[in-house]
Amino acid sequence: MKKYMTIEDYFKTQVVGKKKNGKGMRLRWVLAIMCLILIIFSLYTIFKWCYDNYQIRQINKEIEKNLNVNSSNEQGEIVNPPINKGSNYYYYVNFPFYEVSFSPFLLKNSDTVAFIHIRNTNINYPVVQTTNNDYYLKHSFDKEKNDAGWIFMDYRSDINNLGDNTTIYGHARLDGTMFGSLKNMLSAYWQNDLDNYVIYLSTPKESMVFQIFSMYTIESESYYITPNFSSNNKKQIWLDTMKSRNTAPIDTEVDIDDKILTLSTCQDNHGGRIVVHSKLIKRKANMTR
Repeated sequence: MKKYMTIEDYFKTQVVGKKKNGKGMRLRWVLAIMCLILIIFSLYTIFKWCYDNYQIRQINKEIEKNLNVNSSNEQGEIVNPPINKGSNYYYYVNFPFYEVSFSPFLLKNSDTVAFIHIRNTNINYPVVQTTNNDYYLKHSFDKEKNDAGWIFMDYRSDINNLGDNTTIYGHARLDGTMFGSLKNMLSAYWQNDLDNYVIYLSTPKESMVFQIFSMYTIESESYYITPNFSSNNKKQIWLDTMKSRNTAPIDTEVDIDDKILTLSTCQDNHGGRIVVHSKLIKRKANMTR
């Protein structure tokens, strides 16, 4: 027998249906607004990244225009030569200096303390230093806010009186600027060229050549950026540890009398680091101011 709906039941179903439709409509509006916010945020992030990169490119063009380099073959002072005459030290110690005129960079930014250059990478920048390791993570060479940051020296380091371990940092930018090309040094193509294993560091007072002895990737830690050691034994343990991490096809002698230069950048967004260690092998007074 067919059951008929009463008038009261009919109106009840209409009210319930409207309530359900109302809730569904509100939910759709909430989802639509959330999607719109996400799209706007994504577009802003992309725009900011592109704009920051544009600003860095403009600064780099100005640096290149003002860069005055003297590739000096002067012998300079040989630093801590090994007893082993067959050491690869005696190959790299003959490389020329990369002497830079600092006047235009100091006029642009008085925080400039050095200039770093590495063959077959994009690393060819003035290095800055301030009283902390935060400022130049978000400011470029012109001291304007920029997520690309700049290449900067650890605030605990003294470029004029090198400690046990001097560290220089920079962001690993996807476009290869800053320390974005540091990852290239982990490739077989880069490592198979023996002439690449030097880092040139010039200051207003002197020019220096460092020989690379270790490069690797590691999770975030503070041990590898230790600036000074309280004993020779602790420094030797540190040196042995850093050398044992090396993944490059090199075997370079290093001891407690060596002055170390460390480069550090992010490998990924999960805390990984790309690290390069080198030792000072020669220096000379910088005649180009």
